[in-house]
Amino acid sequence: MTNPSDDSLNQKRRVQSIEVGFRVIRVLQRATEPMALRDIAKAAEMPASKAHLYLASFMREGLVAQHPQTARYALGPYATELGLSAIRQLSVVEAANMEMAELTARTGCATYLSVFTEYGPAIVSKVDGNRQGAFTVRLGHVLPMASSATGIIFLAFLPQALTYLSSEGQPDLMPAPDLLAAVRRNGYATTSGLINANFAAISAPIFDYSDGLAAALTLLGPDKYLTGDRTRSSIDHVLDAAGRVSVKMGGRAAGTRPATA
Repeated sequence: MTNPSDDSLNQKRRVQSIEVGFRVIRVLQRATEPMALRDIAKAAEMPASKAHLYLASFMREGLVAQHPQTARYALGPYATELGLSAIRQLSVVEAANMEMAELTARTGCATYLSVFTEYGPAIVSKVDGNRQGAFTVRLGHVLPMASSATGIIFLAFLPQALTYLSSEGQPDLMPAPDLLAAVRRNGYATTSGLINANFAAISAPIFDYSDGLAAALTLLGPDKYLTGDRTRSSIDHVLDAAGRVSVKMGGRAAGTRPATA
């Protein structure tokens, strides 16, 4: 009969073995090129003989591949499949929830997440702030393309948004090319009083693993609050939050920060 304490010990050993083995995987994940065994072992802080055993096991499962000429190791095809599967299961709403809550807590302003639909940019998630008074925007609200910070983000980073605006017979509403170029360069858009009097907005893009625009993250607050140095710091907060969500989605961070001089 098996001793229950033996089963517990074996289970602990199995878990520890997985944890140790994934030190090798993490080394390969951080690498910028295939690595030699000795370098993997050194980075994983284990003897080369032990690292080789883990690498051989991971190779059998497709997590690791070895170059036939150089004998160097890199992540294998199954690692790619796992990564893509994880990305496909990501929801931009779920990925943004925590960042939106923290952004609103930090600034007191409302935070909105919008995606592009057949009707234009629609709000799919929001966190109300304590600086907006009785003003609120409902979920599902479709924002104007050319006169909202959110819409301008889509026009700057999503080619089909430009097509949409033209197909709606509103090419005259298109923002100036210089404005869209500045938005792409800086990684954010701002508006003040265009849709709602006395309110200003800051919006930044969220990118996915394909480097495509997944959503826009927008901060909305009173224009008397979002002024001067507070505007510049709020832009930084929005860019940081959008960048972190982009990384969660497998994409790149938002654009460079504006000059503060």
